[in-house]
Amino acid sequence: MKKMIEPVAFFRSPFSTKFGIPRQSGIVEDLGGRIVFEPSFRNPDAVRGMEGFDYLWLVWGFSENPDTHNVTARPPLLGGNMQMGVFATRSSYRPNGLALSSVRIDRIDIDTPCGPVVHVLGADLMDGTPIYDIKPYLPYVDCHAGARGGFTDANPWQTLHVVVPEELASCFHSAELETLRKVLSLDPRPRYHDDASRVYGMPYSGKDIRFTVDGDVLRVVGVEDLQH
Repeated sequence: MKKMIEPVAFFRSPFSTKFGIPRQSGIVEDLGGRIVFEPSFRNPDAVRGMEGFDYLWLVWGFSENPDTHNVTARPPLLGGNMQMGVFATRSSYRPNGLALSSVRIDRIDIDTPCGPVVHVLGADLMDGTPIYDIKPYLPYVDCHAGARGGFTDANPWQTLHVVVPEELASCFHSAELETLRKVLSLDPRPRYHDDASRVYGMPYSGKDIRFTVDGDVLRVVGVEDLQH
């Protein structure tokens, strides 16, 4: 009988929804998160030796997306208007809803009420995302210098200039604000949106971030604590 895969851990992230999450891991290098293991893996032996590595591969699931059998996808980098083969993209709508991300190890707390907890940087996972496997990143086999990047080579990501008024910037400590700026500069909106009067909302670190985009300028217009 085929064994069904089950999560070995869940991810804890400042993002409680998909909106605003960086579209690739590593783009926002300082974006922090935590890997919290399921009870059956809360054993220090499960992470023995991990401290000797700088990066991890996370195999995880798009838990908020339905599995699809589409053979094409519309990459945001191409404006969402051009179709490419689903297996030639990083589309989140995949036949089995599986994803692969490379994250940097920040630190490992061995003795916590939840067992070992791995703090990582640069993740593109939503809060509560199931993680199905974790493997170390090996530079001698996982890094391919000079490799081609397909359509991404000819279509570099265009970033926005982010304006945060001083009275709203004071809602965050300096490191948190800098990470938020980097996240917003990637333009969280769907690629087909272009309405300068529209106000968008993005939950981040327990706050609702309200912003508008006019041309290449993103302006934060409101910050409110989320109600739990």
